[in-house]
Amino acid sequence: MWRDLLPIGRHPDSHGYRRFAWTGADLDCRAWFKEQAEARELGYEVDRNGNQWAWLGDPAAGDAVVTGSHLDSVPDGGAFDGPLGVVSSFAALDELRGRGVDFAKPLAIVNFGDEEGARFGLACVGSRLTAGQLTVEGAHKLTDGDGVSLPQAMEAAGYDPDAIGADPERLARIGAFVELHVEQGRALDLSGDRVGIASAIWPHGRWRFDFRGEANHAGTTRLVDRRDPMLSYAETVLAARREAELAGAVATFGKIAVEPNGVNAIPSLVRGWLDSRAEDQAALDRVVGGIEKAAREYAAAHGIDLDVVRESFTPVVEFDHALRDELGRILGKDTDLTVPVLGTGAGHDAGILSGSIPTAMLFVRNPTGVSHSPAEFAAEDDCVAGVLALADVLEGLACR
Repeated sequence: MWRDLLPIGRHPDSHGYRRFAWTGADLDCRAWFKEQAEARELGYEVDRNGNQWAWLGDPAAGDAVVTGSHLDSVPDGGAFDGPLGVVSSFAALDELRGRGVDFAKPLAIVNFGDEEGARFGLACVGSRLTAGQLTVEGAHKLTDGDGVSLPQAMEAAGYDPDAIGADPERLARIGAFVELHVEQGRALDLSGDRVGIASAIWPHGRWRFDFRGEANHAGTTRLVDRRDPMLSYAETVLAARREAELAGAVATFGKIAVEPNGVNAIPSLVRGWLDSRAEDQAALDRVVGGIEKAAREYAAAHGIDLDVVRESFTPVVEFDHALRDELGRILGKDTDLTVPVLGTGAGHDAGILSGSIPTAMLFVRNPTGVSHSPAEFAAEDDCVAGVLALADVLEGLACR
């Protein structure tokens, strides 16, 4: 499975992945998922929001145990973020069938669409729509960098954009969702453990900072006469680092757009996107508030107008405590094994769904902590340990 999936959407120069929602690479990944489902004689379906499902047993029976993740990527992302969870889900099912277990509940594997938000700027679109956290009107307003709307992209890919919307009936049939994911950090590497259980997802969001100045000639305009928004933006980037360090949080300006974007032109607009995450809401508020305060002071000093817009936000997500404890009990059964429980600063579909159904997550060790990069990696024996842990969990939750 891993070999078949690896070439899809891989860029020849960066060696990273560009599997953006509803593009050719994404459709190839979706075709791969369908092939895996059909090869195992699972019931295959695509829901109203374009999420793919592979069912063992009757979905209408209720109290289903669901696992899976996503197959799309960030720009030039790594091979493991998302796909490891989907591949491991199929492999865990193979393992359970090899054990000859007797399933007492329906089991499903899911591929949620557009988890990374790389194309339309909003993460977890498929799961947000399903959970009713993204309205139909809001989804229709999403556009990519070329001005293509989400409905237009779905329609071009052969899907019906008029069907999208909340899907409470589907969620009501799910008793538990467990998502396996490569760890996006080094906690497991530092502790020496191969697999961990998630406790919570840090609160996080994205803010757009628009610095507006005055375009002018780079060679003829005196420094004292300039209203250069790049200066205010650069100072704000440094302020973000300082505020994050003070709060024990993270803050990143990772995307920028400049107008008119000429080498010999002073910019009229610098637009930067801030991603910030912290262990709790109070710390996140301090970080973002401190960054905005500094940005406004710098802008005023340089004669720059500033607008700050919060484009997305996800509050702290505490995974279902009973389900989390059950995972720990299952994985520690008949052994002295204590599986570490750790928080994460990364968002996931499991976090979106946690407000609607019991959810939990398993993490697989990442020896470097690198993620959202072609250098992202997990060793094969750790990945196998993740598959076996997931199989044990699914057996404990879904089998007699």
